[in-house]
Amino acid sequence: MSNPLILAQKSVNAQSALQTVWEYFHAGGYFMYPLLLCLLVGITVIVFKLLSLRRAYILPPELAIQVDRFEDRVEAGTIEALLAEFEQGKTALARLASVAVKNRGKSQADISDAVQTTARHEVMHLNAGMTALDVVIVVSPLLGLLGTASGLAFLFQEMGKTGDMSDAQRIAQGIAVALNTTIFGLAITVPCVIAQSFFNRKIESFTTELEMLLGKLVHVCQKARSPKH
Repeated sequence: MSNPLILAQKSVNAQSALQTVWEYFHAGGYFMYPLLLCLLVGITVIVFKLLSLRRAYILPPELAIQVDRFEDRVEAGTIEALLAEFEQGKTALARLASVAVKNRGKSQADISDAVQTTARHEVMHLNAGMTALDVVIVVSPLLGLLGTASGLAFLFQEMGKTGDMSDAQRIAQGIAVALNTTIFGLAITVPCVIAQSFFNRKIESFTTELEMLLGKLVHVCQKARSPKH
């Protein structure tokens, strides 16, 4: 069984930590609230992209292998199950492959145009949320700097009213508090920049793989006649 004293100490430590966070947040002034909103938006977008940019939802390895071997499946006459999977359209690759297959027998240019039209929509889905992340990256440090400038202006204004410019400790403390918003803004921006780079690289990688697979599929579909249903 857990020691009651240890549990009580942990509770006190947790309350102390929350109190410290609240004092830090409160000392930053009104600009901490839009920064908190930026933090929530950034976290939401990052979680959303981590869930939506999974390979299983875009380019599952097993389906990629089947698409890469589509010509062999056609020659063997075993494409019915694969065509059914294309029709279900559960992944980006399946939806794009379905468009190519539906245009079998047409010229390569016509098939490519049809696939590219659908591909543009798929790329938009891949990039969903990235604009919000871009806004957070740009706005957060600017809000932080604005909050710091506002805090410093208020500090010096108050010191000008009292005429007391000799208290170095008070000045240092006021500047430290004013810098809270800049620190918070940068703390939001840094992980968002890292996440943005990671997601952009992942989207680029998926896009390149899709282009390679669909290029082969379009070539095969251009040589074949549309299957009879």
